[in-house]
Amino acid sequence: MAPQYDAIVVGAGFGGMGAGIQLDRLGLSNYVILEREDDLGGTWHVNRYPGLAVDIASVTYSYSFEPNPHWSRLFAPGAELKKYAEHVADKYELRRRMRFGTVVDGARWDDELGHWEVSIAGGETVTGRYLLTATGFLSQPYTPPFPGIDTFAGEIIHTAAWKDDADLTGRAAAIIGTGATAVQLIPEVAEKARSLTVFQRTPIWVAPKIDTEIPVPVRRMFERVPLTQQVARLVNTSLLEALMVVGVLHFKQVRLMNKGVSVLAKAHLRAAVRDPETRRKLTPDYDFGCKRPTFSNRYFPTFNRPHVRLETNSIDHIEPDGIVTADGHKTEIDTLILATGFNLWDVNFPAIEIIGREGVNLGKFWRDNRFQAYEGITVPKFPNFLSLNSPYSYSGLSYFTTIEAQMKHMGRLFGELRKRGATTFEVTERANAEFLDRVTAKLGSSVFYRGDCATANSYYFNPHGEAALLRPTSTINAHREAVSFPLDDYMYRTIA
Repeated sequence: MAPQYDAIVVGAGFGGMGAGIQLDRLGLSNYVILEREDDLGGTWHVNRYPGLAVDIASVTYSYSFEPNPHWSRLFAPGAELKKYAEHVADKYELRRRMRFGTVVDGARWDDELGHWEVSIAGGETVTGRYLLTATGFLSQPYTPPFPGIDTFAGEIIHTAAWKDDADLTGRAAAIIGTGATAVQLIPEVAEKARSLTVFQRTPIWVAPKIDTEIPVPVRRMFERVPLTQQVARLVNTSLLEALMVVGVLHFKQVRLMNKGVSVLAKAHLRAAVRDPETRRKLTPDYDFGCKRPTFSNRYFPTFNRPHVRLETNSIDHIEPDGIVTADGHKTEIDTLILATGFNLWDVNFPAIEIIGREGVNLGKFWRDNRFQAYEGITVPKFPNFLSLNSPYSYSGLSYFTTIEAQMKHMGRLFGELRKRGATTFEVTERANAEFLDRVTAKLGSSVFYRGDCATANSYYFNPHGEAALLRPTSTINAHREAVSFPLDDYMYRTIA
């Protein structure tokens, strides 16, 4: 029985759209993109909180083959990323293959028929020769189980479910969390709230943000002479590469560079915050790179405002009208904002139940046998399956470098499949084990294992204590291996 589709893609963010574009290039145009939200764009559709913007320069945060010369700022606001996603979907005719409001319950490989059966909430099942999951790294919002949170009588807003009509004017607000999202949101809330208390578990490294409007003449130049934007992209990517590869992944060899970045961030903090005690609380006691850093010029000065308070005592419980910390102090509030991030390892890898050959459950396999994926994209015992947000896949600091490397891997793999006249691929146990050993060894020089990360509370680390998210190589290496990996690292067969 032939499957309904050549391929089923789960997720209509930039990863899923990149997969769709590559499938079209490969002649596999009979595919469907299933999306649980009501529109495309992934994180740039879901997240709409005030202050939302990219924290990677706009010229780098886009597909290299589809540059956008119209960014308004060096760090574009979220609405422009959403608009860019819509442009890509329309130009590459992806929208007609998308099904919105479609919640995928799970997927199971049928080894006899050689295709995937994907279960959709409501009872529908669709089948596809190939399954590609593009659910993103940060797609499952996390709400810590604070005792009493269900008794809170005021309004609760998670940053990943921001209410467009939310009006914080005159509110007594609290924000729990000081990650990259909170750094963007806190200055915006402080502008409107009557009082704001920021509950911090772990301080974040914040570097100065060189942000400005991109002048109209420069945008016109980017549009008329695309090479100029390519040069800007190359320069910015090189800077990010140095920060990521040298400062984080090769911490052992260039410890002084990492320390230099830390000194810069501390000087930025010292210049911005007047109160010495507040500065002390905002200063990380772990090495730069252990936890995702960010850029901002507005975050630190917010704590100079008389109605903004930083609370570093741990939360004991929540009452109907406030938050009580471990020292017994109660902060009365009427609005609770959760900038508590995403559940990365418990429910995101994978975001849906996936059952491969011999009934192997991918989530259980990863949790029992370490998180792993060959070249960050395929897993043994999961034929015709590409996981586009896997362990050891994130390359560089822009998600688009990862997406495009995986698109290239798809091109080489499917090209060989066609050349052999085969219908099924599966990475070998040997190739997967060798890749895992190689990346694990390379991480031995990183800040994650050579630096002091004990207090970072970083989502880079999985429950096994391994920093299994980032690929410990340069972006150039990731892209080179995507087009040159040994073809016999896969097994191929034909199912009639």
